[in-house]
Amino acid sequence: MSKNHLSRRNFFGATAGALTAASALSDPGRAAAQSAGVNPADLPDLTIKEVKVYVLKPAEANTGQGGANFRRAEQFASVVTNSGIEGNYELSNRYSHSNWSNLGWLAAAKRTLVGKRVLDLPEFTTQWHSAVGQLSYASAMNNCLWDILGKAVNMPVYRILGAYRDRVRAYASSQHLRTVDAFVADVQHAKSQGFTAYKIHPPWLANNEVDYKLDIEVAKAVRKTGGDDMALLFDRVGAYTRLESMRVGRALDELNYVSYEDCLPTDDMEGLAELAKALDVPVVMGEFITSPYDYAKYIRFGALDEVRFIVDNLGGITGGMKVAQMAECFGMLCQPHNWGTLLDHAVHFHCELAMPNNVWFEMTQPMGTTDRPYFKDQLRIDKDGYVPAPRKPGLGYELDYNALHNVLDRVET
Repeated sequence: MSKNHLSRRNFFGATAGALTAASALSDPGRAAAQSAGVNPADLPDLTIKEVKVYVLKPAEANTGQGGANFRRAEQFASVVTNSGIEGNYELSNRYSHSNWSNLGWLAAAKRTLVGKRVLDLPEFTTQWHSAVGQLSYASAMNNCLWDILGKAVNMPVYRILGAYRDRVRAYASSQHLRTVDAFVADVQHAKSQGFTAYKIHPPWLANNEVDYKLDIEVAKAVRKTGGDDMALLFDRVGAYTRLESMRVGRALDELNYVSYEDCLPTDDMEGLAELAKALDVPVVMGEFITSPYDYAKYIRFGALDEVRFIVDNLGGITGGMKVAQMAECFGMLCQPHNWGTLLDHAVHFHCELAMPNNVWFEMTQPMGTTDRPYFKDQLRIDKDGYVPAPRKPGLGYELDYNALHNVLDRVET
């Protein structure tokens, strides 16, 4: 069974779209102007006047299924140009990782951005001279600047990047539910909502231990409930030993799963290469890689079959698209992460819409988890199980500043 889902015809046909995206990354202002059919000199004044942070009032956690917490984003980055265009991205500390804290973002952004032009955004996020993983500071800046650029030409970001599609097939991405019955009920609910694909985040036991035998039972039950036509994915978040990962992987082969994500710790390249060689189900890695320059060695070593990324690790949308293009050059699929709040989904969605080598949109379960009173827009699937592209400019999901004011604690400048 071939793991390469890109045919030769599709690969070379897709490359033209990749060239458009590549030019957008190197000269985003010109790409934006060309997309909108205007002269670059006619763009509004995109000199950055100020940066600030909206800090929301403390709010109780909104507990989702299985006890997982979804906290309202507590802070939003704001970058404002001389022409009054504002770009936003969240600054919440969503993950347990040394480089995913945004404490100090405001000082870094003021030092880096004020007085500069949005059109020069590539220079603000390059990691070429850095020996460590990409800090999330640069990612939030990058995403804000793409938001501004889209608003400046009244277009959603993905169209500037080189739109490849106008919707993406969604899979319902489970919480770490605790029992087989809970997963059965969850996949039934996903099917009733119109999802045609589903991803398992298997149970965590006491002290973050795992039971691979229980995970196999969950995988079997979900296949039985979902039916043969439902595409199924599996994400263990790097918790298996090599032996456990091989046993679960062989079970997923028998059950015809289409994705086996983070089955081993990210740094176990030898173990990942063994799995990728032995299994039919594609081994998907990259969520915990913290530099766009580290992906090549995984590809060369055969330590993954499909590439995954989180833009917060990689310098924002610009870094994510670089990784997507790298994967495409090797004829590999790339499935970006889509977990968290609305803007976290949005930045990855724009990459997916511009990528020829992507299939999936990860929709956090339960659908509607990303809804907030201070956003005018929501993420939903259509009747076919796809997420339609946003139509509004920039990141495409509009902040309601009046509603935001009602939950605002302060503005830091």
